[in-house]
Amino acid sequence: MAKKKRIARAIIRGHLEKVGSGIFEKYQEAITSLITGKQGVYALYRRQKLYYIGLASNLKGRIRHHLKDKHKGKWDWFSLYIIQKEDHIREVEALLVRIAEPEGNRQKGKLKRSSNLRNMLYREIKQIQNKERDDFFEQERSGQKRGRIRRRKGKVKARTRKTSERPLKGVFPKGKVLYAKYKGKEYKAWTNRTGRIRYQGRWYDSPSAAAQAIIEKGAVNGWRFWKYTDKEGNRVVLNGIRK
Repeated sequence: MAKKKRIARAIIRGHLEKVGSGIFEKYQEAITSLITGKQGVYALYRRQKLYYIGLASNLKGRIRHHLKDKHKGKWDWFSLYIIQKEDHIREVEALLVRIAEPEGNRQKGKLKRSSNLRNMLYREIKQIQNKERDDFFEQERSGQKRGRIRRRKGKVKARTRKTSERPLKGVFPKGKVLYAKYKGKEYKAWTNRTGRIRYQGRWYDSPSAAAQAIIEKGAVNGWRFWKYTDKEGNRVVLNGIRK
């Protein structure tokens, strides 16, 4: 039996848009009969330009009030939207004020339970820039090393692990940030396209070698020690890529 599709409940249960202030004054009874006891968000306009956004648990009283208060004479059109539940009215009003920035609203809308993502974006961009910088100098060092080896023509070989022997070679073509938690502390490392892992300015050829630099004593399985962020944004154990 097919699962019945759930229909989301509407938030806006009625609206009245671009009504002149003169009509409201002349036909108050007709208009207020439609909104008496209703709560919602309203907007005031001056010469077709948005002037003010507000909320009210009693739309009738609030709009009548604006015909006499400090906003009197500063608006000539109004729109209103009846909201089913009062739970999110303040958030809706804050969102509209922050987006539209009306002239008549002196205070910016407050999003009390919303996290500001600017600092997180700053950290993410900084990580990307650090990785780009490290990759640039790594490629430059690799080019210089290859040039020295060619000039020496088979004398002493460079003491580096072969790229083909690095287990993460080619796994993350664009590089990846690795995460780990040890004794309640968070750690980060970066792997580049050649399979090398950088932690605190030093390079390691395998996940276990990089993990060993953190725990210092005892053996550790780096594949289970490190995690990375998958396409869905979840942190998963590095060991999963070997399955």
